[in-house]
Amino acid sequence: MSDYFGVIGFLLIAGGFSWLVDHSPFSKHTLSRAMDVHRRRWMEGMANRQVRIMDSQIIAGLQNGIAFFASTALLGIGAAFTLITALDPVMSAVQDVPFLDASSRLQWEVMSLGLLVIYAYAFFKFGWAYRLVNYSAMLLGATPDTGRDEAASEEILAAARRAGAMNVVAGRQFNRGLRTLFMSIGYLAWIGGPAAQILVTLAVAAILVYRQFASPALTALKAGDLPAQG
Repeated sequence: MSDYFGVIGFLLIAGGFSWLVDHSPFSKHTLSRAMDVHRRRWMEGMANRQVRIMDSQIIAGLQNGIAFFASTALLGIGAAFTLITALDPVMSAVQDVPFLDASSRLQWEVMSLGLLVIYAYAFFKFGWAYRLVNYSAMLLGATPDTGRDEAASEEILAAARRAGAMNVVAGRQFNRGLRTLFMSIGYLAWIGGPAAQILVTLAVAAILVYRQFASPALTALKAGDLPAQG
């Protein structure tokens, strides 16, 4: 049982981080929530434009980025499956490496299966995010045109808000998939033992917490709220 303390620690850390940035009272101060506001503002600004080619290009860029990470998750699934089916040569190759634990084949099988589940979960999130971005593109296309020199009507704004809300949901799914890929780095540390797995997972979680609550990116989003400096 002690061999799997690292996995238990990984699950507790990953779950705690997810609660912190998604459901805790502090979640409204994260970088992701700040970007949700700008996603909605983007769609409301789109409602007042007659030509929306730029908005369509941004949507296409988001789709390409999500597709890239979905492909990366697929490669991870393939690598994890290969590891499961070729454990003997892998364990023989690392058994003489210091600080690596290659004593239990059953442990390696269980850990490799867990890695497969992690990458499959990430692919599921990226695939759903890609579908939701497609829906966002459809809602953008369904937004009625604004007449020349006219402000967007309430009907047009309502359609834009629907597109913005869909874009927010897509962004959150993408963030969870990306978070899973980052946390998988901590999971991979199981080859160094339970303590290494917990420590590396804590380090990854600390970096992600910093990015969400105190990164220069978050400061840049708040720059518009600060008075201009002479």
